[in-house]
Amino acid sequence: EVQLVESGGGLVQAGGSLRLSCAVSGFSFDDYGIGWFRQAAGKEREGVSCMRASDFSTYYAESVKGRFTFSSDGAKNTVYLQMNSLKPEDTAVYYCAAPAMPRRIGLEQRDYDYWGQGTQVTVSS
Repeated sequence: EVQLVESGGGLVQAGGSLRLSCAVSGFSFDDYGIGWFRQAAGKEREGVSCMRASDFSTYYAESVKGRFTFSSDGAKNTVYLQMNSLKPEDTAVYYCAAPAMPRRIGLEQRDYDYWGQGTQVTVSS
């Protein structure tokens, strides 16, 4: 059974940093890839970052490029999203997501089949 458990969210002032974690079980992100998404209140869920298994390349939404960094620790079966220079518009519930089979994943929800429960990030101005 695939399980994705996010943690690390919280309340931070604008300009601050947070590191989100996603603990993975029943799944190999090195073989399948994995992604981060977020959903702000009243808005559609949007892709933030992902890592493709084919070459471990990482991708970012334009809105977070240069501020967010994806990383992973295979020994801990955990992926991370380091978020720096946070802005109020980064406020959202953040989710990690995984595909059910190896595929060329991107920042579209349709590429993913499994989702974590999410962790709230709130950035105050």
